[in-house]
Amino acid sequence: MYNSKIKGLGFFVPDNVVTNDDLSKRMDTNDAWIQERTGIQERRHVIKGEDTTTSMGVKAARIAIERAGIDKDDIDFIVFATLSPDYYFPGPGVLVQRDLGLPTVGAVDIRNQCSGFVYGISLADQYIKTGMYKNVLVIGSELHSHGLDMTTRGRGVSVIFGDGAGAAVLSREEDPDKGILSTHLHSEGQHAEELSLIAPGMGKRWVTDILEDNDPEDESYYPYMNGQFVFKNAVVRFSEVIMEGLKQNNLQTSDIDMLIPHQANLRISQFIQKKFGLSDEQVYNNIMKYGNTTAASIPIALTEAWESGKIKEGDLVVLAAFGSGFTWGSVIIRW
Repeated sequence: MYNSKIKGLGFFVPDNVVTNDDLSKRMDTNDAWIQERTGIQERRHVIKGEDTTTSMGVKAARIAIERAGIDKDDIDFIVFATLSPDYYFPGPGVLVQRDLGLPTVGAVDIRNQCSGFVYGISLADQYIKTGMYKNVLVIGSELHSHGLDMTTRGRGVSVIFGDGAGAAVLSREEDPDKGILSTHLHSEGQHAEELSLIAPGMGKRWVTDILEDNDPEDESYYPYMNGQFVFKNAVVRFSEVIMEGLKQNNLQTSDIDMLIPHQANLRISQFIQKKFGLSDEQVYNNIMKYGNTTAASIPIALTEAWESGKIKEGDLVVLAAFGSGFTWGSVIIRW
């Protein structure tokens, strides 16, 4: 049995910065209202025609592969996490294989939304632990802005989300005390509709139904979120799954050198930080400048924290996410 280690990290965000004041020109909102509820000051939006979910993922992946010190042809498998694929099908994993010019390696797409990258890391970790693959590319990428209701009607959701991508290369690690120590995954589908996008889908409303009805008031193809319900569940599940990972490895909250929470809402991160008694130096948040980039949020934040020297060799790093599904998970890493 091998361990897996994050050998390379990279991220990409569009150049187009959208501030809270910019949004106030399109809907009835303001900077104070958004910051008070979410902590977000600005986010990045793709300009149509310039990037896609796949192309952002490819840009992040190229950086991660270079930093891993391997050739792109050394990648054995691709895991791509997103809720905003370029196409309904096929998924973006095979598009990355094509656009990176990789050999005919396998590619799998993960639809676990905010916890997608954590699920992806767990999958890659298992492939490497069993010896099946040596180098696995894990990408989290999202293009939210093209699918949001950018009017007052949709402001409760639309002000939160941004576009971007992050990537990690996981490779074999011979030292059993280094790398991914454990991963922990959960779901609770009874609350699936509390944070969802219902249409187009085969279950209730497909494209033909939307076109036939031609209803300007139809909101089924915009994201829906029961904000207070999601918040209450998130703070509980975040705490549970972090403690689950620490206990499995005989660790305490005081052992955490860096916690990278999914960037859903700054208030959630602050709640967890206070509950665990962590300092500002032990928690990395960047939702203020990127918004919630769903599957991309953890790899973007992890890359930034590493680039800024906040993560050093030997540090205990904890990744944790909660989101639509409901799904949640954690990853415990000895860097």
